[in-house]
Amino acid sequence: MILILLRVLSVMIFFVACQSEASGLSMNAALEILDNQNLEIKSADYDVRSAHTDIDIAKGYNFGSLDFTQNAMRSNDAGNAFGFKLSAREAAFGDFGFRDFSMSNPNILTIQPKDLNYPGYQNYFQSKLSYTLPLYTGGKLSGYGAIAEKMESIKRLDADQMKTEKRYELRKSYYDMALLQHSIEHMNVILGNIETLEKTTQMMVQEGYAKKVDLLEVQSKKVNVERALTELDANQKLLYHYISFLLNQLVSEIELPTTDYPISALSESEVFEDNIDLKKASAGLEIRDRMVDVAYAAFLPQIGAFAEASSADNTFLGDFTDHKAYAVGARLSWNIFNGGVDGAALEKARIEKLKTATKVELAKKGIALQYDKIRTEIESLNAQVKSLEKELELAYQIYKNYEGRYHEHLVSMSDVIIKQSQQIEKVLNLQMAKNQRNERIFALEKLSNGVK
Repeated sequence: MILILLRVLSVMIFFVACQSEASGLSMNAALEILDNQNLEIKSADYDVRSAHTDIDIAKGYNFGSLDFTQNAMRSNDAGNAFGFKLSAREAAFGDFGFRDFSMSNPNILTIQPKDLNYPGYQNYFQSKLSYTLPLYTGGKLSGYGAIAEKMESIKRLDADQMKTEKRYELRKSYYDMALLQHSIEHMNVILGNIETLEKTTQMMVQEGYAKKVDLLEVQSKKVNVERALTELDANQKLLYHYISFLLNQLVSEIELPTTDYPISALSESEVFEDNIDLKKASAGLEIRDRMVDVAYAAFLPQIGAFAEASSADNTFLGDFTDHKAYAVGARLSWNIFNGGVDGAALEKARIEKLKTATKVELAKKGIALQYDKIRTEIESLNAQVKSLEKELELAYQIYKNYEGRYHEHLVSMSDVIIKQSQQIEKVLNLQMAKNQRNERIFALEKLSNGVK
């Protein structure tokens, strides 16, 4: 408990220190907070703790069961009354009806002793301690214990997968924010160019070198760019809301990555080694193997031992030591025939094992296919990004050229606006391509259970 409190305190101090930085919350600091504060990760950790208790339950059956029973009864039933006295070691010859016994009676065997058949009320208090222990179960208990351990390992893998998923979402949000910031910078440059063009056009209108409609076209394009900037700002706010949700606390400023391009060079062997789905499939196969052992245990004998100690009296705890008794023993049970149910259950367990083994192989091939697909998509998107970057650079130069030619009355304002629209289109297309590329890179990392 103390270690947990110290860990939480260290995280809080770490977060406050990071928040005090002028540059905002860094990605590494955010990832540390995520691991400790994200609610979905916490929920997955509770699942692991719950699965661990199942191991304790499965192992606990190996130690048997110790039970204490306290009976308190009152009865005038003949069997009960006589049994109570006998159990309490208080039975007397009179309880057998000797008062009605007469050697001179020729029908002595037909006499019904009244004291035995119609006893008075008898109190009975019994304290009993019983212990039962399974000695041999055909491997059933050990099988269940192994299955519980594997189930815990699967829950741990689920927790790791959840952490990987949330880290993926957080890192992607940081890089998305960097992309948005770069797009905003591009759009601000375009806005600045439009404002310069607007001032120039106003002067030209006043001097009679341009028409009023030219100024309206520039102002219309300026409004479009401002609207695009407003949308980009709104997307930034949404990303901050989502980052705050992931970290389970308010985040108003982050430190942007130095680049908007995450680099990942994971090999196929690394993906196969670390992929969580493959690990879970392998654990599931081991569970199926142990379930075959459990099903086979039905064909083997079950051996158990028991011991009990008790004391009884007609008053509570009366003459406890004098009336004590004990019993020890062992029991063997072996089902010889049950209509083939056990055989069918064993065959089903074997079939399920083969089915799971097939799924493991299928999962391996599926992961390999995903790896090849993502790698191909990354290569294609890299080419698109390089091409769009060159096209954007060219679009800037073309716009500048057309702006100068407009001042010389060689092209119309509509031509300038068209070139500027193409420039904006290239900015947005480049952002989209980079976003798709980053998403694929993060998908590759997630396939290998996170960044290395």
